[in-house]
Amino acid sequence: MTKFYREITPLTSNDCFMVFARTKSKFDFPLHFHEEFELNFIENAKGAKRIVGDNIETIDNMELVLVGSNIPHGWFTHECQSENVHEVTIQFHRDLFDEKFLNRNQMSFIRSMLERSFRGISFAPETIKNIKPRLLELSKTSGFSSVMELLSILHDLSVSRNMKTLTTLTFANEQTTYESRRIEKAFEYMRNNYEKEISLDDIAKIVNMTVVSFSRFIKKRTGKTFIDSLNDIRLGHASRLLIDTRLSIAEVSYRCGYNNLSYFNRIFKKKHNYTPKEFRENYSGKRTFV
Repeated sequence: MTKFYREITPLTSNDCFMVFARTKSKFDFPLHFHEEFELNFIENAKGAKRIVGDNIETIDNMELVLVGSNIPHGWFTHECQSENVHEVTIQFHRDLFDEKFLNRNQMSFIRSMLERSFRGISFAPETIKNIKPRLLELSKTSGFSSVMELLSILHDLSVSRNMKTLTTLTFANEQTTYESRRIEKAFEYMRNNYEKEISLDDIAKIVNMTVVSFSRFIKKRTGKTFIDSLNDIRLGHASRLLIDTRLSIAEVSYRCGYNNLSYFNRIFKKKHNYTPKEFRENYSGKRTFV
């Protein structure tokens, strides 16, 4: 079974969405998935390889892709020779628009697109050209008007022509069972209590399994151990605090459930290839949380 990296994004429950804009020379993030929807604009990356579910393609100079919740995806350098790849990534909660809101008549096209995005959607070149200036502008703004602009962008995308579905229906159906209800219950508890001491025994009881059974279960379902999964959640929050605040490294460590600073530094560097201090100092790109 192919293992996918579960990304814990820096979005909190109080955020509507996040815009991450940056220029880079290579793609170095592994094949991954996350709960949030992701709209990804990429420019000057002809020859790069894109994987969404079971779809693998070499991309052109410019593309825009909407990826639904928990679909494995990633972009890789492959044959791309550009030293000036421009990327704007928008991530928003899968419950940003609740079911009742999406069922309104005026939201029917957006609802249909979001449902379709669980198989991944690639938009046509003419659509990308029209939307590009608005995506670039969105990365520079914040506040209520930016939320309305995101909704407007999603609507215009939802009524655009020649959008392409990427992942096969068979793969998409298999993915819906990938994150079982027990796994979701376990991750929900870890997300809500990451700053506290959490043991494997605690989680096993919550999902009504033995420690041995749950340990095997989470490894089989996610490709990671319980402690690795918990660390992903804690380090995701740590990254957000390092980007967003001036808290000391020790305070970030403590707030994310680590009472041992040297251990926090060690596992943070293992995950990010930077120490927390280096991550804060060398962090490239601009993230806007709305």
